[in-house]
Amino acid sequence: MFSFFKKKDDGIVIASPIKGKAISITEVSDPTFGECMLGKGIAIIPEEGKVCSPVDGEVSMVFETLHAVSLTSDDGVEILIHVGLDTVSLKGQGYQAHVANGDKVKKGDLLLTVDLDYVKNAGLQTVTPVVICNTDDYKDVQQVANGAVAIGEDAIKIVK
Repeated sequence: MFSFFKKKDDGIVIASPIKGKAISITEVSDPTFGECMLGKGIAIIPEEGKVCSPVDGEVSMVFETLHAVSLTSDDGVEILIHVGLDTVSLKGQGYQAHVANGDKVKKGDLLLTVDLDYVKNAGLQTVTPVVICNTDDYKDVQQVANGAVAIGEDAIKIVK
């Protein structure tokens, strides 16, 4: 009856971890990401090699090959940032981690740096999927960034 007094839930916003061009994750050529097998999200074609935390939370895992990092936000959102496609083959070359498993991070904290030219010269794509791995826990995961996006700008909205 008094539902108009309830605070509206605007969902959870995930920021862009990278400066670049935001595209639909369905445009990613790797079917693991493009077909949303790991979850919904966004993809970013990076302009620079800084990867920053899109949320306040905790580093769940820095992959041994440094090509990806997963985080759990303070809201419980599980996020995978996978820098490039097939970049596991580089065995960490061209990548540097600035965090470790279990580190607490704030939105904007530097997670990884990557030499984008090194990745491209190895014949690999730099497109970076940002995936919500627990997509099924939410009503919807929506891309809100399109085209040019800066680190920290809204990229994904999660509807509870």
